[in-house]
Amino acid sequence: MPIESQNIPSPLISIVVICWNSAAYLSKCLDSLRTQALADFEIVIIDNGSSDHAVENLQEKTSGLEFQIKILDRNEGFAKANNIGIRLARGKWIALLNVDAFPEPDWLEKLLQAANQNPEYSSFASRQIQANTPERLDGAGDVYHVSGLAWRHYYNLPTEKFGHQAAEVFSPCGAAALYLREEFLHAGGFDEDYFSYFEDIDLGFRLRLAGKKCLYVAEAVVHHVGSASTGKRSDFSVYYGYRNLIWTFVKNMPAPLIWIFLPLHISTILFFAIYLTLRGQGKAIWKAIFDALYGLPKMIEKRRSVQKNKKITSKELLRVMSTGVFEPYREFRQRNMGR
Repeated sequence: MPIESQNIPSPLISIVVICWNSAAYLSKCLDSLRTQALADFEIVIIDNGSSDHAVENLQEKTSGLEFQIKILDRNEGFAKANNIGIRLARGKWIALLNVDAFPEPDWLEKLLQAANQNPEYSSFASRQIQANTPERLDGAGDVYHVSGLAWRHYYNLPTEKFGHQAAEVFSPCGAAALYLREEFLHAGGFDEDYFSYFEDIDLGFRLRLAGKKCLYVAEAVVHHVGSASTGKRSDFSVYYGYRNLIWTFVKNMPAPLIWIFLPLHISTILFFAIYLTLRGQGKAIWKAIFDALYGLPKMIEKRRSVQKNKKITSKELLRVMSTGVFEPYREFRQRNMGR
């Protein structure tokens, strides 16, 4: 049922779902939420300027769920749409769920159980399984490398062997994550200049600098299609992914680490610029680099605010980062070849 009054008790959890021409997935996503064992939640659906009419008459077509819908006039990007949804949300906890992610019935229950048992953590990552290749993991929380690269932990590795233990991770993947709403808002939410891609890494970095921690919850399982709206390896994902990667490094990497790892960061960007150019995506990657450089003054201004609120040491930050020289190479090979 839609929410008609703000006088009713607030739910414990607000689930924010962003739609952009996602009619093929929305019904299945909502069906998976209808079967959740934990029932104390609301759903906030943000239609991000879609043209497929996926949310039309959704209230009549959907029973047994409490939700509200906000329709935007145009595609404002994943970052801004989520911020809008979280401002509308009323729960103590915010669960972000991609429309192409389908949680198992105890997903919310396991996340909340982990939150109650681990109060020193303020964000929680899910175990993501590739929906179309269930023998492979889609991720177990996010990894951030000192070069500025980031990836989903255990991506493309066998579900049978990997990701079965809870562990602290750098940040949660925004496709299926749980945050304390107060901490999310206090950190400033997603950076709306990012539009899409890397916004969850950027937020996770800022939360880290503020002394907050993230726990990977192996029992909280979702099945994720991935890149359902933008396409894997698309020019869209290359442009926003690499532009925002550069901005995240510049804005968040504290001194002296930024000066220590800047040569590695630059060489990494140049490597992928050459690789993607040879793959036929030169226009997208070079535009990403030039636009990132053009936007640096604004990011440096944001950096001043971010670094002013830093509450952890460089040593503490390095403890939760990936520091191995060859780790990005292994990840790159793994993503392209599997095991």
